[in-house]
Amino acid sequence: MNAKPILELENVHAHYGKSHVLQGMNLEVNDGELVTLLGRNGAGKTTTLKSIVGVVPPTQGIVRFGGQTLQGMPPHVIAKRGVCLVPEHRGIFKLLTVEENLMLGQRKQSPWQLEDVYRIFPRLKERRKNGGGQLSGGEQQMLAIGRALMNDPKLLMLDEPVEGLAPVIVEEIVAQLNTIKAAGVAILLVEQNLEVCTQLANRHYIIEQGSIVYGADNASFLADTEVKDRYLGVGLV
Repeated sequence: MNAKPILELENVHAHYGKSHVLQGMNLEVNDGELVTLLGRNGAGKTTTLKSIVGVVPPTQGIVRFGGQTLQGMPPHVIAKRGVCLVPEHRGIFKLLTVEENLMLGQRKQSPWQLEDVYRIFPRLKERRKNGGGQLSGGEQQMLAIGRALMNDPKLLMLDEPVEGLAPVIVEEIVAQLNTIKAAGVAILLVEQNLEVCTQLANRHYIIEQGSIVYGADNASFLADTEVKDRYLGVGLV
């Protein structure tokens, strides 16, 4: 594993109006690894992702990607640098076909072109002429990930990708994320399903009230029942 960080957050603060949501976030994602950001609802997970991509600009601190500072850049410039966010609501254009949705994200220099996406997500190839609104929740999630891949991501950020999906679809998406990770794409994953997180991740962070309260590798996290109970209110079966 190359230990060079591709993403670094140093003492990042962010506000929604007067609400101080992020209160000194520190985390890093190394090149080619999958890191999860865990925490209860309202802890600041989604705001962290939005701060990285510039949708909620940090009010203090540093966001560094590939050694360059991102804050102050508009979201489209950050995306062009290879930081891709697949949001919780997926952002599918429901009136466009699957293939039209995918082509919207296409960059000629991306190693992921249409046939590559269809190879990883055969369901999308089967439904390529269907409208985005005709897809199941799981298929929409695959479409959102596939479109992000065509945008040439160096860092793929996913917000609750398996929420509300049937177990068989969850297994499929976990396998696909493993394939993407194996291809060398760094991934920052926000997800409530701890079983999914521990199947995929190299490392985990836990956020509480806008700052990191815990960080560990996957084996240490799996063994630490007390931390899971205290911060997440759950234990892994």
